[in-house]
Amino acid sequence: MSDVNEAKDGAAAGGPATPGRPEAESGAAGPERSGGSRGSGDADGSGATPREAQVLVVGAGPAGSSAAYHLARAGVDVLVLEKDEFPREKVCGDGLTPRAVHQLQRMGVDVTGEGWHRSRGMRWICDGHEVLIDWPGLTRFPDFGLTRTRHDFDEILVRHAEAAGARLETGVKVTAPLTDRAGRVVGVRAVPRRGGEPVEYRAPLVIAADGASARLAVALGAHRDKARPMATAVRRYYRSPERSQEDYLELWADLRHPSTGRHLPGYGWIFPLGDGRVNVGLGMLTRHRDRSPDLRATLDAWLARTPRAWGLDAEGADGPVRSAALPMGLNRRPQYGRGLLLVGDSAGAISPWNGEGICQAMESGEAAAEAAAVALTRPAGPARERALQNYPAELNRRWGRYYRLGNAAATYVLSRAGFQPLLSRIIDRPALVGGMARLLTNLTDDPSRDAVDHVLNTLVRLTPAPTGTR
Repeated sequence: MSDVNEAKDGAAAGGPATPGRPEAESGAAGPERSGGSRGSGDADGSGATPREAQVLVVGAGPAGSSAAYHLARAGVDVLVLEKDEFPREKVCGDGLTPRAVHQLQRMGVDVTGEGWHRSRGMRWICDGHEVLIDWPGLTRFPDFGLTRTRHDFDEILVRHAEAAGARLETGVKVTAPLTDRAGRVVGVRAVPRRGGEPVEYRAPLVIAADGASARLAVALGAHRDKARPMATAVRRYYRSPERSQEDYLELWADLRHPSTGRHLPGYGWIFPLGDGRVNVGLGMLTRHRDRSPDLRATLDAWLARTPRAWGLDAEGADGPVRSAALPMGLNRRPQYGRGLLLVGDSAGAISPWNGEGICQAMESGEAAAEAAAVALTRPAGPARERALQNYPAELNRRWGRYYRLGNAAATYVLSRAGFQPLLSRIIDRPALVGGMARLLTNLTDDPSRDAVDHVLNTLVRLTPAPTGTR
């Protein structure tokens, strides 16, 4: 956390990071005044009065709220823009691994109250067999997971960021980036969702936490790498008192095509929420050459195999089936450029190993905040840019080799029949399944403390580092 401390020191000294005093970039590349910018956000030349901050965060999901919290804690004036009002629905499995719980702990979020349901581990089911895998006892991460619906999870995080000093505006739809004469992002254009005139928001730095659509990134030409894996997920809530109090996150590895019966490249989940309901869904890797099956029909066919007493049928449904795209493996680059940092789904940060995204969103948000906080203690120009380039470098340090290995596994192995071929061979060997589970969830100690740590850490280190990450 030395980077954040450096930013705090700069703020205390009255340097460029002084809270509440958004600076203007200097020199030929500096931002124009309101109505004088060029670029995609300047189409109508409305000349709206700008609203200012040191950092704008677009999106109040886990990535944006994490970034806002850590920036506020570093003394940075940060403004979060969110298009929806809270509470809101988001398509998600609602499951948090110990690595994600660790990020909540780093934010100081109280996870002991009502609405949080603890998990002891995972239950894997395949071809009529099952195995229980407890979360490992590691020194870096807690030994429990959690579930909580995104209906209020996101609001808890953003209110926590507000309590730390971040500002929040909801009902604001960001439509485009604002750029200066040199093409650098100096803010965003937005419109109120309830109607009204366009508004300009300005800041030296913008963090794009706008989800899988990544509209800000796309507007600047940061398109998705189509060679990297993508997935699609569907989920639905069910009233299931029988399963709602379970201690394990349940995963089914033997999904089949509803028409042909062939095994599919994905898995189904049943995650207990502790409130009488379960979150049920499935995720599927997509292949460019193959037509994806109907995921809703696949969900229905799979749930028809579950015991009737679980209530996982139309009668027990608590809401509609919803779907979402899952951009994986850091498939959007560069993660930083021209004053814009991409975090969470906007950066394609979802794990290619298991489709987990909340943890990665919060981690990338924290990493972006650290880079931005340090950058703002330096004058605009090369010194600041060097600090900002630490952000993609940090993502590469954390996930580069692990994701490269996962991208290869997803593309060449898992995209054919998912986990079923492997799991069906090892499900009666809990030690092997446990090792696989730790690989999929990125749960190891480093330095290694046991044989599983040693094998997995060595496997990742032997993977060549990715190139062209910026």
